[in-house]
Amino acid sequence: MEKNIKKAAPGKPSAPAAKPHTAPPIPVKTGEFAFGKENFRLLFIGLAFIVLGFILMIGGGSNDPKVFNPAIFNFQHITLAPILVLIGYVIEIFAIMKKPKD
Repeated sequence: MEKNIKKAAPGKPSAPAAKPHTAPPIPVKTGEFAFGKENFRLLFIGLAFIVLGFILMIGGGSNDPKVFNPAIFNFQHITLAPILVLIGYVIEIFAIMKKPKD
């Protein structure tokens, strides 16, 4: 099997070969942080909520293991502290996902 290849007539230049399409180079910003100032502020606020929640969970125990202290079941330990920790984690996720301003 022979392929039919057209050749230019003598004395006539052949058509120029098509150049491959190249995309313009993407500008790369170097030396910049992935987070902006507001992202870091939100990260530290979320961290403060988490630390405060864990600090509020501390306490309510008893010095004597034979004596029961019902203070471990108060509002601060059972409700408030876990809510603060969850709010802190939500703030952290938001701070990470938020696109910094250019």
